[in-house]
Amino acid sequence: MASQDWFEKDFYAILGVPQDADQAAIKKAYRRLARKHHPDQNAGDTAAEQRFKDVGEAHAVLSDPKQREEYDAIRQMAHGGARFRAGGPGAGGFEDVFSAFGGGGGQRVRFSTGGPGGAGAGQPDLDDLLAQMFGGGAGATGGPRAARGGDPFSGFGAPRGPRPGADVQARTTLSFRDAVEGATVTLTTAEGRRITTKIPAGVKDGQRIRLRGKGAEGDPGAPKGDLILTVTVDKHPVFGRDGDNLTVDLPVTFAEAVLGATVSVPTLDGTPVRVKVAPGTPSGRVLRVKGRGVAGRHGAGDLLAKVTVIVPQRLTDAGREAVEVLQAEEAGVDPRAGLFEQATS
Repeated sequence: MASQDWFEKDFYAILGVPQDADQAAIKKAYRRLARKHHPDQNAGDTAAEQRFKDVGEAHAVLSDPKQREEYDAIRQMAHGGARFRAGGPGAGGFEDVFSAFGGGGGQRVRFSTGGPGGAGAGQPDLDDLLAQMFGGGAGATGGPRAARGGDPFSGFGAPRGPRPGADVQARTTLSFRDAVEGATVTLTTAEGRRITTKIPAGVKDGQRIRLRGKGAEGDPGAPKGDLILTVTVDKHPVFGRDGDNLTVDLPVTFAEAVLGATVSVPTLDGTPVRVKVAPGTPSGRVLRVKGRGVAGRHGAGDLLAKVTVIVPQRLTDAGREAVEVLQAEEAGVDPRAGLFEQATS
């Protein structure tokens, strides 16, 4: 931001604080507004993005005591605190404003906008006077304006660094396995630029990842922006996901559920594990295998195997006779009695 913008921008109004606000109030207002207008919270909102930049500029100046003092002085001149009137009998001109900076003793300092050899030759430059007011001086600012490339505010100490690159939005689709285990992907931007980056293990469907320094180029010498990547994860034919846990439906036979058994359960890495099905296990019971889920920041999740009892579709004569014997033993037992009682309560 060029220092001349200080004449037009009211940083106190931007932050919503009074001109006598202390540093704690300025910091509090900045944090509140920065969270409210942050681009991550307002994707695609250009007004919010500009507001976020304005808030950052205001905080950068007002949080620095020296820059704040300079800013207050400039704003005072811009709003009538100092008199800039045409000279004349009894009228105060520029020389009245800056007389105190002319060497003491009430000496008046006169100056003009004339160039070398003109009407103002040999008189102080306005640029150098402004620099002296705010602790600079001709030696600190590098001499007259012509030698400084025409910037009359070079001694004010305003932030003038190169602008960083803008953030870039992108999307990618991963297989279920790559999302769980992590993957390296190559993306192509709208400008045709190819970006190769690593997706961390455990990313979820719809998750947004900020990849530092993978965004647009900034001004020379400034850092790149970030790449905001939204990830879509494909479905898996066997496994599902519940946080850091993997889920799987585990079919068991009627006999295994009734009598109990030890059965194999598949895992995502292809190595089966053995789990025990207790006698009398019903459909819907979940068997937990520790540590065979998604690797997370605080360790791996679990594999949750949900039992599904498979009812035989075709029975042999012997099988039918065995089931009929079981049916006779359970005569008088109504498994739906509790259901009806709850339905009428």
